[in-house]
Amino acid sequence: MSVVTAGGSRRGLLVARDAAAAVGAGLLLFASFPPRPLWFLAPIGVGLLVLVLTGWGTAPRRLRAGFGYGYLAGLGFLLPLLPWIGEYVGPVPWLALSAVEALFIGLFGLFAVAVARLPLAPLWIACTWSLAEWLRSSVPFGGFPWGRLAFGQSDGLLLPIANLGGAPLLSFAVALTGTGLAALVTAARNDRAPRRWIPAAALTLVGPLLAAATWPTLPGMDAAETGTVTVAAIQGGVPRLGLDFNSQRRAVLDNHVRQTLALADDIDAGRTPRPDLVIWPENASDIDPYRNPDAATAISTAARAVGAPILVGTVLVRRDGTTTNTVIAWDPATGPGEQHDKKIIQPFGEYLPYRDFFRHFSQYADRAGNFVPGTGDGVVHAAGVPVGVATCYEVAFDRALNQAVRAGAQLIAVPTNNATFGDTEMTYQQLAMSRVRAVEHGRAVVVAATSGVSAIVAPDGAVAESSSLFAPTTLVAQVPLRASTTLATRLGPIPEFALCIGAALALLAAALHTAPLRRRRPTAPSTDGADADGKNQPRLGERIE
Repeated sequence: MSVVTAGGSRRGLLVARDAAAAVGAGLLLFASFPPRPLWFLAPIGVGLLVLVLTGWGTAPRRLRAGFGYGYLAGLGFLLPLLPWIGEYVGPVPWLALSAVEALFIGLFGLFAVAVARLPLAPLWIACTWSLAEWLRSSVPFGGFPWGRLAFGQSDGLLLPIANLGGAPLLSFAVALTGTGLAALVTAARNDRAPRRWIPAAALTLVGPLLAAATWPTLPGMDAAETGTVTVAAIQGGVPRLGLDFNSQRRAVLDNHVRQTLALADDIDAGRTPRPDLVIWPENASDIDPYRNPDAATAISTAARAVGAPILVGTVLVRRDGTTTNTVIAWDPATGPGEQHDKKIIQPFGEYLPYRDFFRHFSQYADRAGNFVPGTGDGVVHAAGVPVGVATCYEVAFDRALNQAVRAGAQLIAVPTNNATFGDTEMTYQQLAMSRVRAVEHGRAVVVAATSGVSAIVAPDGAVAESSSLFAPTTLVAQVPLRASTTLATRLGPIPEFALCIGAALALLAAALHTAPLRRRRPTAPSTDGADADGKNQPRLGERIE
């Protein structure tokens, strides 16, 4: 009995150790995201999780253990990353979203265990991370890409890789660096001959070397191809934060008109150059200017005063009672022109799927909007400039700006409203996405936010100017217009599809290889998914004959 008790206690300690390490891996991923400049923690977090999933280099776990440890890592990552979801609606939506999204990290754990015995296992494990990210960005309700590894790398050495294959390839490079680190640790522990560490070291260095080779080719703020344009981003502020930020809708509009008129005064006094284009945030006018003459007059007054067209973020009411989140190019002479209706709208915010069901879980359910998605290519023309618009939530999705830049956008605008999320890290996480998109497409990006952070980003991802939170601000800068397309833009979704296909083929190979092994030999009792002693099992990436 004492032997059994001792064995059970040891198993319990090992499980507790591994669970704590999995949660720690998730916390390292969280800590790698803005506003912290700790991007290098992401590959370390991935590497730590892979070590847990491979039994610390002795043998892969069972599939269910891989899912469990992956899920714990997902909770450790997403719970501290997403509390802004519940800033004004309570903890239930935050906890529910984190719990659901962590399932995809659990799937990664299962996938990683399945392919860990294949040759070049670090490569295939990194591919399965890409597969899990693709799934998370696609389902349910259109997916939720927040927290992709790429979006934590806006200050990182790997950022230039976005220029080659977009956010998917950047995420893969981070994951591959992490899986390579795990393989290097395993090799160092188990093989005294340093020459056997070479494959793991080579995989670890693929991403950094590729980024180093790409960095000198990134265009900066002086890399104009079709001229330059002076832009102004208006951050007018809101009367109050939270879900009721626009309860005084006229006050929000007046704030942005007032800030634009102050810019006009600075122009007339010679303190500021006259912009060619002014960009207002999402929801700068939640009064439909087509239905409300006073709103239209206020916007026209601001445009005439500043002497430049304004991209106005507004809400339009359709005949059927639904609404669109719209950006209108408002000319000082001719008034409203081309418009972009937000195509990728936020579930549980701008619309509520299964409203009758979800209203039972939150008193805020009925406050979700009744927005409908728009169509088009995301390009509006103002001051003769084709501008690609990604409104707030859209910037997280690869397809939004890829379509706009392919359609001819030479400048990117990201009008956003962060007032509903208060003083949280959300706005910095979103700014990081805009920086990745700048590198991905080789375009300057102008971020205009109601309450901050607004920014002007160079095509190489550097922040040229930025605002602070909750302070009315005007940013004015000369930015380059660019017509050439990056490799990432031209390839579009191909890199992500290739990585997912690689993961699927690796999973198929692992399944085909595992089946005959299970028929030939029974599995001994195991404490953590390995055989009883773990000594005769293949190590991470070791070939099975």
